[in-house]
Amino acid sequence: MNRKAWAWALYDWANSAFPTVVSTFVIAAYFAQGVAPDAATGQAMWGWMQTAAGLAIAFLSPVLGAVADVGGRRRLMLLVCTLVTSLFTGLIWFATPQPESMLWALACVGVATVGFELGTVFYNSMLPQVAPPERLGRISGLAWGLGYAGGLACLGVCLLLLVQPDPSPLGLDRGNAEHVRATAILVAVWMLGFGWPVLLALPDPPGARPGWKAAASQGLAEILSVLRGLPKRPAMARFLVARLFYTDGLNTLFAFGAIFAAGVFGMTFEEILLFGIALNVTAGLGAAGFGLLEDRLGSRQTILVALAAMIVIGFGLVIVESKTVFWALAMTLGLFMGPAQSASRSYMAAMAPPGEVSAHFGLFALSGRITGFLGPAALALVTGISGSQRMGMATVLVFLAIGAAVMLTVRPGGDARPRVG
Repeated sequence: MNRKAWAWALYDWANSAFPTVVSTFVIAAYFAQGVAPDAATGQAMWGWMQTAAGLAIAFLSPVLGAVADVGGRRRLMLLVCTLVTSLFTGLIWFATPQPESMLWALACVGVATVGFELGTVFYNSMLPQVAPPERLGRISGLAWGLGYAGGLACLGVCLLLLVQPDPSPLGLDRGNAEHVRATAILVAVWMLGFGWPVLLALPDPPGARPGWKAAASQGLAEILSVLRGLPKRPAMARFLVARLFYTDGLNTLFAFGAIFAAGVFGMTFEEILLFGIALNVTAGLGAAGFGLLEDRLGSRQTILVALAAMIVIGFGLVIVESKTVFWALAMTLGLFMGPAQSASRSYMAAMAPPGEVSAHFGLFALSGRITGFLGPAALALVTGISGSQRMGMATVLVFLAIGAAVMLTVRPGGDARPRVG
């Protein structure tokens, strides 16, 4: 990869700390076990928070993506989103281990989640700037693998520096969960410390830019034009519908994986961190490995293979009783998590017209969030009614299966550019 590609990929390393530590393995489990009154209530409340964040992302992402296209301000908007995510992640420190902190914790994680997801719209739309069409899958996959490595490294620092030492070399009070809450501050610093190279290496195109009001007006017109054109692009439309469902499943899996492991298998925070580190190793290997194959196999086929594997393995994860078997299945599942996401990104990058990349990645985010409330809501509803975390987590498999079924109807090649079928 060239210098620009490495700078772009390093942002994956930087921002992957947020979903890994906050959304999935540490803060999510801390909320369920340490802040909420019980694990089932914590899982349900976390689900409604993710639902609200998903609605905000669904509304904002396509509009802001189109504004970035017209106004030529991708870099500035990525910077703002990064700062918002880092700030509200750091504020999680003030969520003490008591039920009175529930609303504060949910508000901070919710706003940070919106900032994170909007930032990925502008970040993903930079992919065609760093990779030619015939190497989109390779660059996207390797960057996604680097992202898992970043999540792994951040988890490792959390474990060795903050969570495991007793007594803490930093004077953190374990009785007040400061050793866990401090991981949020680490993530905030991590994102700022590693996220800046892309802002220097990929400046916005030179030339006059319209004012924000004019950019917003033109951006809305652009996104409406893109939406009106979708019926004439059936492969794009069906891909977005398929991604709508399987991304709901993936996002729900990421958001509730640690809560599920903690509640069903009684994992401690230390065990959850080790679990997260091991899962990131296999996920990173899967993303990078499939990235090297994707340009030959095709993005569509890569997505289908990954979804089929996750459905089969996920069924085993929901019913298994042994913690050892759960670990083994989860590590295998990790091999297919990254490829499904990375191949989706390169598929969209290949299909999006050059002048409308951010708008299309806004739609890409929209397809992952417009029904993003359904996955967490379905899980929260089933968990609440059944009182079973296993029953709630089983809803993930339904969303993955629907997404795979729709993806099968996308004609290979379709209305896309070559080498994405």
